[in-house]
Amino acid sequence: MREPDGGHWDDYRYALAVARTGTVSAAARQLGVDHATVIRRIDRLERQLGERLFHRRASGYVPTEAGLAAAATADAVESAIINGQTIMGRSAARLTGTVRIGAPDGFGSTFLAPRLTGLVERQPDLDIQLVATARLFSLSKREADIAIGLSLPPEGRIVGRKLTDYELKLYASPLYLRRAPLIASRRDLAQHRFVGYIEELLYTPELDYLSQVSPEIGARLRSANVNAQLQAVAAGIGIAVLPCFMAAERRDLVCVLPDEVTLTRSFWLLMHADSRDLARIRAVAEHIYAVVERDRAVFFHGRRPG
Repeated sequence: MREPDGGHWDDYRYALAVARTGTVSAAARQLGVDHATVIRRIDRLERQLGERLFHRRASGYVPTEAGLAAAATADAVESAIINGQTIMGRSAARLTGTVRIGAPDGFGSTFLAPRLTGLVERQPDLDIQLVATARLFSLSKREADIAIGLSLPPEGRIVGRKLTDYELKLYASPLYLRRAPLIASRRDLAQHRFVGYIEELLYTPELDYLSQVSPEIGARLRSANVNAQLQAVAAGIGIAVLPCFMAAERRDLVCVLPDEVTLTRSFWLLMHADSRDLARIRAVAEHIYAVVERDRAVFFHGRRPG
């Protein structure tokens, strides 16, 4: 069906993907097609509209004013389709389609991944994609259908619900503690090696831990990935601030100053307002709420939350 200002919806869909991702290759991955198909569809839409939609630059595709208008048209059509799917999805007994979950590396790989079994078994036709990595996910650009964040976004059509608070404590390996100076109080930490984040790669200020523990300590080994930090600590490299849900039950780690050093952060489940009521997305979100509530104690060190 031709849009009122020319072109077909399918071509607009390609323009929207390029506008959102900024590159042809990223748009191709998002749409599940090859690079040449995206270029061909964009060229065809530009011919049909008689307008240049993108400036082609070495760094990527930058939308022109006409490109921004075409992307806005496509976004409106996409929202209408999503709303229609929502209405039909409420009466559908069988869930199909793809739901992508964007989550921090620790939460996604350690907590959530092994707890998706029940959902996968209940909904065999649902394609669940778990992207567990240290980054922010743009729900407006449809990089994920559900995002687990450490805070609510300051603006945009994003709806959020708090999943849980979680504790972080200092952990080290028994091997490191046998060889290192005794730690009797926070003052002793200045004599020790630490593992932490690379400051310029912090994707959210909530991950800036060491400065809150003591201004006299700094990381000798840094990684943007919390799983890498945990493995480094287990190997005896030093001490790190780690989430209790990742470290508390490991026999190769010891909690350091458990009564003196505790940090608290929060996980939030975020969805775009246009898609939060889609049946497949709602089912995945409810599963995440349920497993977090069931296993809430793992987010705290040796106690149940109040």
